[in-house]
Amino acid sequence: MRGSRKVIDSHAHVVQYIAGTGAGGELRSIGNGMALYANGQIVRMIPEQFGGECVTPEHLLQVMDENRVERAVLLQGNFYGFQNYYTHQAVRQYPDRFAGAASYDPFSRDKEGIRRYLFEELGFTIEKFEVSTGSGLMAIHSVFRLDGEIMDDACSYACEQGHVFVIDIGKCGSDSWQIPELRNLVRRYPDMKFVACHLLAPSDKDEEKLSRALAMLQLPNLWFDLSSVVHNIRPDKYPYPKALKYIEMAKQIVGADKLMFGTDMPSALKEDTYDRYISYIDESDIFTEQEKNMIFYENAYNVYFNHK
Repeated sequence: MRGSRKVIDSHAHVVQYIAGTGAGGELRSIGNGMALYANGQIVRMIPEQFGGECVTPEHLLQVMDENRVERAVLLQGNFYGFQNYYTHQAVRQYPDRFAGAASYDPFSRDKEGIRRYLFEELGFTIEKFEVSTGSGLMAIHSVFRLDGEIMDDACSYACEQGHVFVIDIGKCGSDSWQIPELRNLVRRYPDMKFVACHLLAPSDKDEEKLSRALAMLQLPNLWFDLSSVVHNIRPDKYPYPKALKYIEMAKQIVGADKLMFGTDMPSALKEDTYDRYISYIDESDIFTEQEKNMIFYENAYNVYFNHK
């Protein structure tokens, strides 16, 4: 049982404004936490419990405190829209609770100026890139190779600066789900820590693909966060046996020392309560107590809070 075990949420978001961009075009608020894509698709972006159009650091801290979560890593992506300065403010205001990642579009004409501001002036030391075809770089740009010029340039800069490099390669089977290319990229920069989001985002039909991908990505400088595993593998019911099966597979292939608890807060709270995202792993028997301490706290602490 959890007891006094410490917890870090390795994948969370704060949202100042809904300003996303994806395969459906721009994504903008239409009230009550709902948003509209340019193609007419309507999605719930913010759970009703937050009662508005944003998710503040204080909203997140309240949920964390209620669930005895010590720290969280604030990531970003095109789904909500980049929130760089808002994330910076959150980390500056609550440095003992948050680590923050910056995001930018590497196709930007003035990417050098963007990097200078984000990493030299604001001081971010974590970089997050979502390359997915749904709401990442390949949703708004042509398909490109993950080990090609664009991502290599981003990795080269991040490595020179001593940053952590976080990447979301999208759903299993999509054009952005490039496992050999990701392997090439990670191996090219052995001195930099990489994190792949969502345990590579498999569906409930992708067990064999996930097994092969994890075997290929069993690398000393690559970790995996477990956020949204439950969402991607649905339909599944608490205590989420399908998700646990995939997580146990990951333990067997890459090791418990390469896995990090995460929720994808706030969107995850549209589907279940925060405490259940903790308990379905914590109350399972697939990990020892030592391994649970690693997954819930130690791995994320060493990657994100102890990397300078």
